[in-house]
Amino acid sequence: MVVVVRVAIVWMRNILRVHDNPLLTWASSRDDLDAVIPLIIMDPDRGFGSTKLMGSARMRFLHDSLIDLSDCLSRDYGADLTILSGRAKELIPMTVKSLNGMVKWVLCDYVQDPESREEIYRIHRSLSDLGVKTKVFPAVNTLLDIEANTQDDEYENPKSTKDMDKILTRSLGITTEGYLVPKPLKPIEKINYCQDLVNNLNGSDFLRGRIVTRKYLATFPEQINTLGRYFPGGESEAIDRLRRKVIERPEFVNRFSKPSTASTNDPNNPLEPSTTGLSPYLSTGCLSIRLLWEECRKANEGKEHTQPPKSLQGQVIFREMFYLLSRSVDNWDNDVENINCKPILWGDYDKDMLTAWEDGMTGFPFIDAMMRQLDETGWMHHLGRHAVSCFLTRGQLWQHWKYGRDIFEKKLVDSDWAVNNGNWLWLAGVAPFSMPYYRVYNPCPDSKSSLNVETEEAEFIRHWVPELASFPSKFIFEPHLAPIEVQNTSGCIIGQDYPWPIVDRKESRRLNLSLFKESLERE
Repeated sequence: MVVVVRVAIVWMRNILRVHDNPLLTWASSRDDLDAVIPLIIMDPDRGFGSTKLMGSARMRFLHDSLIDLSDCLSRDYGADLTILSGRAKELIPMTVKSLNGMVKWVLCDYVQDPESREEIYRIHRSLSDLGVKTKVFPAVNTLLDIEANTQDDEYENPKSTKDMDKILTRSLGITTEGYLVPKPLKPIEKINYCQDLVNNLNGSDFLRGRIVTRKYLATFPEQINTLGRYFPGGESEAIDRLRRKVIERPEFVNRFSKPSTASTNDPNNPLEPSTTGLSPYLSTGCLSIRLLWEECRKANEGKEHTQPPKSLQGQVIFREMFYLLSRSVDNWDNDVENINCKPILWGDYDKDMLTAWEDGMTGFPFIDAMMRQLDETGWMHHLGRHAVSCFLTRGQLWQHWKYGRDIFEKKLVDSDWAVNNGNWLWLAGVAPFSMPYYRVYNPCPDSKSSLNVETEEAEFIRHWVPELASFPSKFIFEPHLAPIEVQNTSGCIIGQDYPWPIVDRKESRRLNLSLFKESLERE
């Protein structure tokens, strides 16, 4: 009989995978540990258990991911995933106490947003009082150690790929083949797991009513299973998609230029991204960013290929920039006392306009198709995000960028605090790295638009806005301009079966640019 007296709790905050998992690697390699308990905490304050804070598609993706992680641990390592519902600052000390002094370590991954940093600080203090050590692993979901870099005396807030090159070179080193990004960790051979210990933990008075079962994840709430499941969550799907979109397509990787990809997805499939579609798996930690970088490096090795920022590796670098800024810029998620946000006097909150925008009922089919796609699948191409955010803010509706940010945060399956806020600051035209504010996307794009829209067949519009499925392509992006005979023939009367445009796009653009300029002049 094995006597378990030295336990490590591996609390996976935002690393929903087994591959390249430094927490599990560290814990499984220690001779001074008898058992490892993999742990997930579903915090209701962050939306778990309610579609008020977390949209159905996003919740379904996370539930899928937890189920997949649980199954992987069980199948490959004979270990169960303990999932608790509640607040970590309460549950971690409770779990430690319930194990009666056996816990020696609590391990977790670094998460850079202020709430998460404050959370682990409080937990560290609580555990210190109990004689338990805390170890936070940096660079679990980023190439860079965000904390170390932003606290470095030489660090300056980056604004461009050139700035990022200096940071990456200084932090990682560089050769003629590129940055010296650490290789993904080798798979772990085993996890020291004690079922009796976990059974006792699950039955403790401390955690009664806090245990989340696999059955619960698979069945609650009902609405998470009624929507499109084009992006199944989980490490297994992440690895499979990496294989299909990157590993088996080296020429695609080498030719990849993100600005040239189609916003309206694969011409033969309105659901399949023209990009890799890996962002949901990166943002949730289902896929290692180092693994993606390494596979891109292999594809590029000895071949001609696109360069940052357009390349796939360039997109990873851009993501790193937002992670750095989100840590070094105070009030990153606000427009007050944020050095990366110009003070623009946005319009008063307009519930009707916001609702029309969110529901995909603005009368602008391209905008509406993108928003309906977001609602059903939780995903949208980056150029679609450009278009709908510009439309909501400086383009047509003159609404504050934070309203759109919050809707994206709720619905996106690749929801990411650092990246989502960075994108909205950028696309609202208020950040130092923004495009000029007067560069406004046309919400009724043609084939020459920089939004890269397929207009000849317009299958993307027909799929997501089925009211217009029979409209001729000539009028489908501005159906209100179609003669009434065409509307009758197409079975869609504008103003009756599909809404009139909620604004005059040209007049609203003119007025909004004037208001933006006035705000800048008041600085």
